[in-house]
Amino acid sequence: MSERAHILIVEDELTSRTMLSGYFESEGYLISEADSGAEMRRAFAAGKIDLIMLDIHLPDEDGLTLLKDVRRYSDVGIIMVTGKSDDIDRIVALEMEADDYVTKPFNPRELLARAKNVIRRVRAARHNTTENRVIRFANWRLDLDQRSLIDRDDELVHLTRGEFELLSALTSHKGQVLTRDNLLDHLDNRQFDPSDRTVDVLIARLRKKIEDDPKNPSLIVTVHGVGYVFTGGGRTI
Repeated sequence: MSERAHILIVEDELTSRTMLSGYFESEGYLISEADSGAEMRRAFAAGKIDLIMLDIHLPDEDGLTLLKDVRRYSDVGIIMVTGKSDDIDRIVALEMEADDYVTKPFNPRELLARAKNVIRRVRAARHNTTENRVIRFANWRLDLDQRSLIDRDDELVHLTRGEFELLSALTSHKGQVLTRDNLLDHLDNRQFDPSDRTVDVLIARLRKKIEDDPKNPSLIVTVHGVGYVFTGGGRTI
């Protein structure tokens, strides 16, 4: 591999995580670590990841839930790490498009071989894909795979989950007026009533982050009585 592959190890048990990190670093891989679902999300958003080794049992979020969430927007390689008794979980993980799984206790050399195979497939798919996943507008870059927003100085700008989902919906429909109901459909795992003001709150927060003048927006424009339209010159590259 010409460029060092980046592996994110998600494991709440310190000894196991340290052992895995040390082993794969000694094999030449770039390693990031996370001990919870929240840490995994932050690490994944911070840098290009080739493979996630994801423990199925974490203290804050179930590994299957994290797998499902990641698969909504990324084809990153994922190897699930499960216990011997988790037969159903292993089957469900594969049905949810995990690339592979290993059971504890595992042989590090076997995991290394599986990791190499998954990374090879992921990189080949990235090289051959015809779908580009970075949207540029004004002086911004929105990376749909990494769920990250980068400013003109190549600095990462934090977006909440709702802000990212709303901005990706708007930029992916440049020039198309989207109603509040349209935009609500892009926000995951929520139930809304007709008086819900979530979209307006998120729009206001996004404008503060990306508009030169949030009170006179030029990127996300209100269409009175209808909804919002993204007019920021966005193009998928």
